[in-house]
Amino acid sequence: MTTRIGERVMATADYDELRTDVKESQDKSLEALKSANAPDARSVVRELEAPDDVDDLGAPGGEIVADELIVQVVPQAADEFTCHSCFLVRHRSQMVREKDGHQYCLECES
Repeated sequence: MTTRIGERVMATADYDELRTDVKESQDKSLEALKSANAPDARSVVRELEAPDDVDDLGAPGGEIVADELIVQVVPQAADEFTCHSCFLVRHRSQMVREKDGHQYCLECES
């Protein structure tokens, strides 16, 4: 589009309008998508709603481990305390303060 202003001829463009080469390529790609052998929407929905076979996956690495973990639990000794902040069992020598019946260790206090 051209506009005359006095003796000057200025080119103006409608920036909202698509360029012809872009419009043609969009039309071609739309036609290609329509003609391609893509699955229809119903088959995609069926595939998404199908239950996953979690049992077939097994453990990572493909191994099934049937061993049990055996841990011996040792009760807290008389000279130990459980820190109220980090919940670790510490020796009494690491206790920094006791407030409202709760004990705190050296690492949590600093």
